[in-house]
Amino acid sequence: MNKQEFVELVQSVGNYTTKTQADKAIKSVTEAITNALATKESVALMGFGTFTAVDVPEKSGTVPGTDKTYTKAAHTAPKFKAGQTLKDSVAKASI
Repeated sequence: MNKQEFVELVQSVGNYTTKTQADKAIKSVTEAITNALATKESVALMGFGTFTAVDVPEKSGTVPGTDKTYTKAAHTAPKFKAGQTLKDSVAKASI
């Protein structure tokens, strides 16, 4: 599903009168989650899941087939853990 299809789905499910309203709602939610994660706060949406910012340590490795090594710097990455309601809904849909 691409963004336009997702906007149409949100418009339908959320009973928005225009696609612009649905798009604005999506942007508001994603921006709020992004801002929270940028300050290392977690966002828990009961039944849906939890968004967190996790610290990833520095990592060293070698390039396959060569003797070259690399080091990936430590950084913070977003993480999502699905809630039980979401897991159950997806499991039922795949049956």
